[in-house]
Amino acid sequence: MERTDVPSVGPLDLPLSLLEMGCSGRFELITHPLPHGQPLAPQSTLPHGLPPTSVSLETEVEKQFLRDPAWLPIHDTDAAFHKFLKVTQRDVRVDSLLSCTPSPLHSSLSVVRDPTTGMLLDFTEVLLEDTGLSAKNSLSLQRQPGPPSESLRGSNTNYPFLPGGMEELTLDQIKKKSELEEDIDFENGLLRVPPGLKTGIDFSDKDAKTAKADVNLMSLLSTFDDIIDLQPEAEEKEKGRGSGEAPKLARTNSLEDLGIKDAVPSPSTSEKGKEVKSKPAEDPEENKKWAIPVNITSPCADFYKRIPNPAFKWPFELDVFQKQAVLRLEAHDSVFVAAHTSAGKTVVAEYAIALSQKHMTRTIYTSPIKALSNQKFRDFKNTFGDVGLLTGDVQISPESSCLIMTTEILRSMLYNGSEVIRDLEWVIFDEVHYINDAERGVVWEEVLIMLPEHVSIILLSATVPNALEFSEWIGRIKKRHIYVISTVKRPVPLEHYLYTGNSTKTQKEMFLLLDATGNFLTKGYYAAIDAKKERTSKHAQSFGTKNTSQNTSANQDRAVWLSLLHYLSQRQQTPVVAFTFSRTRCDENARSLTSMDLTTSVEKAEIHSFFQKSLSRLRGGDRQLPQILLMRDLLKRGIAVHHSGILPILKEVIEMLFSRGLVKVLFATETFAMGVNMPARTVVFDSIRKHDGTGFRNLLPGEYIQMAGRAGRRGLDPTGTVIILCKAGVHDMGDLHVMLLGKPTVLQSQFRLTYTMILNLLRVEALRVTDMMRRSFSENHRDTQTHEKRIRQLKQTVSSLPPLDTEGQLSDLVPYYHTVTELRITAEALQRATLESVNGLKALSVGRVVLVNNKQHLNALGVILQVSSDSVNRTFTALIICEKGNEEAEGNGPNANAFPHLYNTALFIPEGPCSHTVQKLKLQDISAITVKTLKVIPDRIIDNYNKRQQPRFRLDPPGQAISTATQELLRLAEANPGRIATLDPVNDLQLKSVDVVEGSMRLRVLQDGLKDFNCIHSPTFSEQYARVQERMSVQEELDKLLFLVSDQSLSLLPEYHQRIKVLQSLQYVDGGGAVQLKGRVACQISSHELLLTELLFENALSPLAPEESAALLSCLVFQQNTQVEPHITNTLQEGIDRVLSVAQRIGELQRDCGIAQTAEDFVGQFKFGLTEVVYCWARGMPFAEIAQLTDVQEGTVVRCIQRLDEVLKEVRQAARIIGDSVLGSKMEKASLAIRRDIVFTASLYTH
Repeated sequence: MERTDVPSVGPLDLPLSLLEMGCSGRFELITHPLPHGQPLAPQSTLPHGLPPTSVSLETEVEKQFLRDPAWLPIHDTDAAFHKFLKVTQRDVRVDSLLSCTPSPLHSSLSVVRDPTTGMLLDFTEVLLEDTGLSAKNSLSLQRQPGPPSESLRGSNTNYPFLPGGMEELTLDQIKKKSELEEDIDFENGLLRVPPGLKTGIDFSDKDAKTAKADVNLMSLLSTFDDIIDLQPEAEEKEKGRGSGEAPKLARTNSLEDLGIKDAVPSPSTSEKGKEVKSKPAEDPEENKKWAIPVNITSPCADFYKRIPNPAFKWPFELDVFQKQAVLRLEAHDSVFVAAHTSAGKTVVAEYAIALSQKHMTRTIYTSPIKALSNQKFRDFKNTFGDVGLLTGDVQISPESSCLIMTTEILRSMLYNGSEVIRDLEWVIFDEVHYINDAERGVVWEEVLIMLPEHVSIILLSATVPNALEFSEWIGRIKKRHIYVISTVKRPVPLEHYLYTGNSTKTQKEMFLLLDATGNFLTKGYYAAIDAKKERTSKHAQSFGTKNTSQNTSANQDRAVWLSLLHYLSQRQQTPVVAFTFSRTRCDENARSLTSMDLTTSVEKAEIHSFFQKSLSRLRGGDRQLPQILLMRDLLKRGIAVHHSGILPILKEVIEMLFSRGLVKVLFATETFAMGVNMPARTVVFDSIRKHDGTGFRNLLPGEYIQMAGRAGRRGLDPTGTVIILCKAGVHDMGDLHVMLLGKPTVLQSQFRLTYTMILNLLRVEALRVTDMMRRSFSENHRDTQTHEKRIRQLKQTVSSLPPLDTEGQLSDLVPYYHTVTELRITAEALQRATLESVNGLKALSVGRVVLVNNKQHLNALGVILQVSSDSVNRTFTALIICEKGNEEAEGNGPNANAFPHLYNTALFIPEGPCSHTVQKLKLQDISAITVKTLKVIPDRIIDNYNKRQQPRFRLDPPGQAISTATQELLRLAEANPGRIATLDPVNDLQLKSVDVVEGSMRLRVLQDGLKDFNCIHSPTFSEQYARVQERMSVQEELDKLLFLVSDQSLSLLPEYHQRIKVLQSLQYVDGGGAVQLKGRVACQISSHELLLTELLFENALSPLAPEESAALLSCLVFQQNTQVEPHITNTLQEGIDRVLSVAQRIGELQRDCGIAQTAEDFVGQFKFGLTEVVYCWARGMPFAEIAQLTDVQEGTVVRCIQRLDEVLKEVRQAARIIGDSVLGSKMEKASLAIRRDIVFTASLYTH
């Protein structure tokens, strides 16, 4: 009997179907069988039905294997060819090319309900506004969401959402015509030839009358009013009432006015009224402060009354500063919390996350370091559960309400208009003092500027001196208040010691230097010096020489560490973090403690089992890496090392063991203090000098406090202990004082222009790079608000000034004013140069006759009696002749602003009896040094003058010395009434600098030119001149302020133009600033965008195999210098030469465009030390062998390969934009080749 094949039962054979009832989510089961051949589609009572649940497999397969040429097989060509024919030989349908996407629905249905029962009564059609908005053409939050695939990261063709604080145009501004639209003349000066065409239109038609410019539709219609009654009266009245304006629609000159007036519905007009009413209240404080310091000294008594059911409860009572922050968060305000490391800033972040979960919104938590992101992920995951993580290489549950990410990712999400931003309520910036980082600080500023208005900001930072100023800046660019909460209180106070011991005998030599209340104890300092001295003198006696060098040998170090750690473990001061500022020093110190064992057998067992469990995810070979074996031995004895050269998984094991208290001594570099919240009992500083990339320097107070703050665990230790080792000698007391008690580092802007930023902003017309620059923290000093207020005042002043009389004789008054002003500036500059020069000061010695001009004196002669020794504000005491009765300096002489001495060189000769005065003159009062000197007796003159200033000697005759000097000066003045011979700065004082020579020549020309002006002879000259001067001074101040408010005064503007020039010459943007294909590709790439884009467009990666291209691109992420020469293939060597030549070209182009970086520096950023390592790794070599190829530490290699994976991702995206699928798949292969084993082991924190 033959077998019959019955097809297996599929879903079509079940007589079941679902019917959805309305919108409420109710379903009914339909059990009658479906007619055959119909798919099992969900049915619904709604007009559109539900979307199909899954795509049919057939179409999927067809799409993948038949329509994609990459999938057609190479060997079985015949069958493939037949398939191919099937695909190709189809009917030509031209109209399929013309299909256009359907326009969005312009209306939707709205439900009318009974107000009492809530019953459905009816549906009405509602017109939708803004249906044309999409992510490709609008910054508005009203735009339609993009496709789901782009909702997380956005797309680099999307517009970002409008950044908060950037003003959208108001209706009034739109109504006002811009400058370009002002009065176009439709008759004259018309353009005739369109650009690109040879001939144009001739408009000179003589017969036809040209229409008047103001004719428009309404005025035409109004002439027909009597013929056609456009709007019946009744209708007009009704409409008038509806639009909330005059009962009858006023005739206007254009349709637009009508349209706009109609479009304003009445509710908004009443709102506008309200706004206007509430405005004057704000007006008095125009330049109001955005940053509001919160007082945290008084306790917050009514906290529980104000927040009866908080979004999150802690098992402990909050500090005052935390309560204040929570109150501000409840009010949805932005806060800046500056507090020490262990003070509990995380509470603020936790409350914000809890609030956003309560409000069904989202929170983004950004941190500067990936390791910190991973840790926070674990902490928040345990607390909240609904937490996701986005870093360069990991993406865990991105749909969560709280997302943890690095700042760079948030920046790209903002630029790419990610949909996450819509639901965002809080962004928490942890460790904001990282904004001082020269390399990455700019990212924080960009993110802060780009955040939309509805997002509130929480900034958590170590204590910084200028928290208020920084918050004021954020408040001003975001136009919202920032509440500043800063506390310097430490929950666990610190005690700082000096340690001089180096043997069992001296192991107790620890001296308190700064006690818990912050007093600096010099006693302890001198005790440490004595203890050290005693030993060095003995040592010096036995050896004859004194060992003064700062560096100590490894044996000496070992002795110090052994004695210190013995002492600390006896006193139960572990766990200890020992900060050492070099990785090799860390390793050496840990290795030298072979004899030390700090753990009990129970702890050893716990460490062993945790270590084995954590490393169980590694492959067998990777578990035997030398670093892992070494660390295992150290860990068993309670010792560990933590720095960037350690493998990431090991670092995490060490951090976890440390936080459990199983690691007793941790040798770490500064990165451990950066954010990893792992407090210890004691912190030890191996040295207080570090190398910062350029040279050795002492630790800054901020760095010291950040690290020392790791001492003291809240709730466990009464005080934290900080120990500074004195290995070679005791550190200088001044240095220690600055480091312990100095101000922490001020937050400073590291804003700089990057090509990515420029290109990202250029692709959106509404955002300008200058807006970004103007809002940066580096331009914070620009107080535009007060400037603009002052500009308004000045404009009013100018308009209210009396008009100038420039008729007849006074016609050259304004040029005269300008000449005098230039003369004054030139003369002042010359005078300053003369008087500040050595020869000038020599000439201004006692007895020299000078010409004095100030508010009181005009061209009066004086003789110098004394010269002050203060070189900054040097003053000269001089005897000056004057009119009787003008001895006192009241300034009632000639108008001080008219500078008559510039055009009137006649010396002052008193009309009545000659009197004298002794005054202190400033440099600017002395307008010339004459060639004459007089013999004077300064002390007598000054004493006599001072004596006669007293009331009872006021009427005494002047003494002999004064009379003689006064007579001499008068005689000089009468002898040279027109002009007195002065010392010429160039010929007599021998000042040969270009400025002085040019200045003195210009001065002569100007002085001669003044004689030719007519206006001096006018009878009303002085009055009119004063008017000109008043008007001009206001105008000058106005111009200055207008310049300061304009973009021209931005400090980075020249560099922006240089960078635009570079982009134009490389064709990333065109002449009009529109972003071209190359620019679009560069937007995808986060660092070294120019070099990478050029390589892509020159096909430099095409000849290389996937592993070779990965190796070549490693130069973009590796930053150290290596000693080992890599052995590499020829193609790779050619690739390297090519990269270097492209880099050289870009570097030279940048130089030519004026950017201050030399081509050598630009090329020098790219280091090829890891090319061989990456090449071998991509080809599958085990990690243990790779580590032998280079002197770079394992941790650094792993980090570079991880970052390389991100670069490969970016290149893959870029290749997609260019349309180079081959390169894209090559990058994918390269990426797969390096993503393996220990390098891409998932973080322990995320599991």
